[in-house]
Amino acid sequence: MERTTSLWKLPRQRGPTGGFDLGNLRLHVASMKQLTPSGLFRRILVANRGEIACRVMRTCKTLGISTVAVYSEVDQDALHVRRADEACLIGPPTPEDSYLNRERILEAAVLHQVDAIHPGYGFLAEHAEFAEECLSAGIEFIGPRPESIRDMGSKSRAKHLMEEAEVPVVPGYHGESQDIEILYMEAQKIGFPLLIKPVAGGGGRGMRRVNQLSQFDEALTLSRSEAKTAFGDDAVLLERFISGPRHIEFQIFSDHQGNTVHLHERECSIQRRHQKILEESPSPFLDDSLRNQMAEASVRAVQAVHYLGAGTVEFIVGENRSFYFIEMNTRLQVEHPVTELRTGLDLVEWQIRVAAGQDLPLKQDQIRPEGNAIEVRICAENPERGFLPSSGILDVLEFAEAESVPSRPRIRIDRGFEKGDRIGIHYDSMLAKLIVHGEDREQALQTMQYALNHTALIGPESNLGFLQKLVSHPDVIQGKADTLFIDSSLPELLQTEESVPEWIYWACAITYLKSEQQQALHKAEHSNNPHSPWHAYDNWRLGGMEPHRITFRDQQDHHRELRLLGKNSDFEVITESRSIRVKFQQEGLGYVISFNDSKGLPCSFPLRVFQHQKEILAIHEAGRIHLTLEDVREYDIETEHPNSRLSAPMPGNIIRVCVKKGEQVRQGQTLLILEAMKMEHPILAPTNGRVERLLFHEGDVVKTDERLIEFEAE
Repeated sequence: MERTTSLWKLPRQRGPTGGFDLGNLRLHVASMKQLTPSGLFRRILVANRGEIACRVMRTCKTLGISTVAVYSEVDQDALHVRRADEACLIGPPTPEDSYLNRERILEAAVLHQVDAIHPGYGFLAEHAEFAEECLSAGIEFIGPRPESIRDMGSKSRAKHLMEEAEVPVVPGYHGESQDIEILYMEAQKIGFPLLIKPVAGGGGRGMRRVNQLSQFDEALTLSRSEAKTAFGDDAVLLERFISGPRHIEFQIFSDHQGNTVHLHERECSIQRRHQKILEESPSPFLDDSLRNQMAEASVRAVQAVHYLGAGTVEFIVGENRSFYFIEMNTRLQVEHPVTELRTGLDLVEWQIRVAAGQDLPLKQDQIRPEGNAIEVRICAENPERGFLPSSGILDVLEFAEAESVPSRPRIRIDRGFEKGDRIGIHYDSMLAKLIVHGEDREQALQTMQYALNHTALIGPESNLGFLQKLVSHPDVIQGKADTLFIDSSLPELLQTEESVPEWIYWACAITYLKSEQQQALHKAEHSNNPHSPWHAYDNWRLGGMEPHRITFRDQQDHHRELRLLGKNSDFEVITESRSIRVKFQQEGLGYVISFNDSKGLPCSFPLRVFQHQKEILAIHEAGRIHLTLEDVREYDIETEHPNSRLSAPMPGNIIRVCVKKGEQVRQGQTLLILEAMKMEHPILAPTNGRVERLLFHEGDVVKTDERLIEFEAE
């Protein structure tokens, strides 16, 4: 079979009632399914994308199992497709037509004759009907039984089962009746504050906190409306709000023989809008007694639903150390590497072995976690703009090099993208997970700070700066952060540096100048006259060397102009008041900039600097700064005409281009029109001049501050 296949736009196989029918192919797959001599599957289809698809494929490769990727039209060059042995195109970019399209995925599984499907997390991972369809097609679903997924997918049903298993549940109402009078009466019994939660779904959608009785009606209406839209079910339950809440979960595993173990806890309290940001193990909040009680409750919970495979039992723990069951995730969690780094185990391998009918590899007393592990999620999003997702090409993407001790890497990166990949708008914004391990929590946090300081990204906006501040926050360092921490500390975590040290700008300017000099040298070496002075990038003029004039714009739209001379490692920065001699030398993975301060005292600072065309990123111990090189002539124009600009004031679509390349225009003339937030925004000529180049066309999507036109003033 060819490595890549396509099912999109092919005739569909339909049964007599119009539904999906695998026909004889189902029987063919069932008859072909067999295990390898080691008792494992021969071929697995990974019904997902991004870092989790790559993660599953890594384990499959280690076990000698071939893999099949599925992908949408925009993911044809994605990393998970490149990592797979075979790949199948299943549809257009929209998730409903591709990664959520059960029929296409099952057709791909049949076409590629796979033995099993691994759903990863998200998409179809907790879809009971999909699990049933896999089993009906003779394909193993690497996950729990469909009935377990269904039981745990209903919060109301799950709470009833937990009560029967004597697992503590949050006091509240999760009865059948949805009559508003009954809900109103139950709310008064529970007391305030309380939470209204949809019975179906998860991820915090539809959840409402109600602080007093007068807010109940409006909150109930909003919760039901959101639940109906998101999950197709407007049923709700009521729960007491737990003060000072900590979110702590236990990783569990069960096999076909009824063996169950827990792999200890992970704390996920640091979250925003119920989306986890940082996860760690062990929890700094638990003592051994409470940890053992929660572990035993987790085992009772999974045994109550005859569970199979990997799952996570989630609890909320109050400041009085009372714990309550929240929900059970019937899949592998995003944060599973935290457990892997502490235990030295491969949880995906465990999933595969259990699905193939094998016993759990270890018994409870053989699982011995060591040290501390922490994970953060690196996302293409802008924290300063409400964490809005960002898109674009990863022009620069570098991570700290993994450091290892026996069987446990101190730094681990689970990624779904590489340098040069494009981040689109159709899927989750997570780019990678950064996971670290230390002998204790202090060392793990220090390793995380180091790893973040050595992670560079130019392209889409990211939350890296936010994460740097987060892991350095005193409440995080002291283990005091609860689930309300991010909301209460957000202004502090988003605060930008009031004063960026001058030497940061010097380092960025020197980096740019050195790159220009290197390009000039390369051009000279490949010319007919390599020694010609015209090839030199030295700004020579009659009367001597003229300082290079370099202008930067930061993310707050502030401009900074620098003048400097020099080459190699010796430079001179010229300001209005003085001239500073600067040494800029490479050291290890970064640079060291050295100079004498205003008092004549020697100073040296380490940093890392990355450049892609006009974008420059500097990372130092206190944080990171992203600068854009401005064309000097355009900077002069915008300085003189601050109310006009030649870059996009916000993300949007180009709906009309009003000029042509080379056209002479008058000040105030409309050059193009940008549509954003249902409004039209004209981009005007800042002065009389000529359109040198149009950088976009009608219909193009642009990012905030993206240059739209190259313009030359008269």
